[in-house]
Amino acid sequence: MKAEYDLSKMKSRRNPYASKLKKPVTMRLSEDVVAYFKGMAADAGVPYQSLINLYLRDCVMQHRQVQIVWSTKS
Repeated sequence: MKAEYDLSKMKSRRNPYASKLKKPVTMRLSEDVVAYFKGMAADAGVPYQSLINLYLRDCVMQHRQVQIVWSTKS
């Protein structure tokens, strides 16, 4: 094995899987929710959108199910 390699003559190419890694979506989130994640993201030193993605990924991995209980008017 060589001690050093000359990579200057290599041609770069795009990652063919890059478009499949993330999908852009448009979501409407409450201002307080966005502020909450922005604050947590600032503390963690990561972009807030990445933090939201990590949280949602954790929900998927844990198979969390949302339980919505609508209040009824009396």
